[in-house]
Amino acid sequence: MRAALAAWLVLSLLGGTGAGDTCGDPPAAPSYSAPAPQLSPEERLSPHMPESLRCDACHAIAFQIEEQLRKAEEKVGKKALKESDYLEVLERSCSQDWESYGVLELDGEKRLSGPGLPRQQPLSVLVSGGPWPSRLSKLCHGYVGEQGEAHIYGAHRRGPAELRQLLCHGDKGPCAGSKDRPDAPKARQNEL
Repeated sequence: MRAALAAWLVLSLLGGTGAGDTCGDPPAAPSYSAPAPQLSPEERLSPHMPESLRCDACHAIAFQIEEQLRKAEEKVGKKALKESDYLEVLERSCSQDWESYGVLELDGEKRLSGPGLPRQQPLSVLVSGGPWPSRLSKLCHGYVGEQGEAHIYGAHRRGPAELRQLLCHGDKGPCAGSKDRPDAPKARQNEL
């Protein structure tokens, strides 16, 4: 019985799994493809963040500010930072390189992607670099200037949801009236 089992095992190994003439080559991996997002002239060339991506950008900025302030507070034992310290942290947050962010297309809709933003589909092409880092930096500096450093730090101290609410979901925030994304752009009266 053992001899028959050993013979069967050897024949099974030599015979392979019926892959035919592959002579031990691994089976071909399935191929996948994902097209790069087709960017409009505004998305490619404008120095400003396109309106359709401002909500995503705001969430990315809030995440980065929150992370930088949290790390600074950990260094001082989770105590409140001095004004000079949080001013420096906010400046550093907005002046970082932002290279880990870019745009991708998901179900025909362009989305900003990177740390602090919801994970996208596993197979997609991310277009990063180019104008995206400077757009995020400019937008970040704009939020800090508009809201004020003390107001932003106070929101951070109340929690990440408060900071996102302040920057992104307030009356004039880019995500106003929406939980995650801005409403579809409405046609202006004179465009009808």
